[in-house]
Amino acid sequence: MNTSASARQNEPSPGIRLRRLLTHGAGTQLMGVHDGMSAHIATAEGFPALWASGLCMSTALGVRDSDEASWTQLLGIVGTIAQASRLPILVDGDTGYGNFNSARRFAVGAAKAGAAGVCFEDKIYPKMNSFFGDGHHLAPIGEFSGKIRACKDAVDDPDFVVVSRTETLIAGGTVDEALERAEAYRLAGADAVFIHSRKAEVGEIGEFCKLWGDRSPIIIAPTTYHRTSMATFRELGIAGVMWANQSMRAAFSAMRETCRAVLAAESVSGIEDNIAPLSEIFSLYDYAGLDKEEEKYTSWDASPVGSAAVGQ
Repeated sequence: MNTSASARQNEPSPGIRLRRLLTHGAGTQLMGVHDGMSAHIATAEGFPALWASGLCMSTALGVRDSDEASWTQLLGIVGTIAQASRLPILVDGDTGYGNFNSARRFAVGAAKAGAAGVCFEDKIYPKMNSFFGDGHHLAPIGEFSGKIRACKDAVDDPDFVVVSRTETLIAGGTVDEALERAEAYRLAGADAVFIHSRKAEVGEIGEFCKLWGDRSPIIIAPTTYHRTSMATFRELGIAGVMWANQSMRAAFSAMRETCRAVLAAESVSGIEDNIAPLSEIFSLYDYAGLDKEEEKYTSWDASPVGSAAVGQ
């Protein structure tokens, strides 16, 4: 076995590596990704973990984040992300695409695709993206707790991370109600809690964190309260901070502006200085390494050195 293959075999599982990152107050940054390219870039730029965002993957597929993409489509993308990066990947499993059975099948599929863990939210299927509209309805506590337990029971790897995401605050509920739900999910086996909010300030998240303490790791996605400092998040004991959709939104803006400029000018000359040169892409994807391997493998001599000819 070669050195690199041996190193991969001996390194801790994705679940163990994610667990080590999600400790009380660590404030580990997870970058949201939606395909192999975004995973390559986030890895190269130094992020320690990735969030395979349902919104971003759905958007990349050309559909809305309202369970319009099938879970098999999304797991296909997760597999692509896992091939592009060896970082631990936490996968957005939305509501689990139905009942406990579809949720556990998704969890098993995510584990087989190479993910470190999966996150399910406690809304009713089909869900709508948390930042759109007010029609956000929560599943009964017992029903969602059963989904969490089913996933824990179904995945063979005991280190695979199952995160419970409560949408209580998104649905207009109180911090006390969010705490009640989060505790029920923890008792059902959830390894961490993702508390979500779309307020512009960190107030209700801060209150939740102080009352929750260190019962289990807390994960947040500060899409709307992004002006809060990382120091504050760490002081609150937050384990993981997900920049859930910024990479996809940046790509969206850049592609739209490029299309507009090319269409208006009927030429690409005016944009060449503002876009990535092909050499950067070739470098990130290690084209040079492939070129060296081609020299090695296209003239492979499999005959035993110094052995007698066959039949002698």
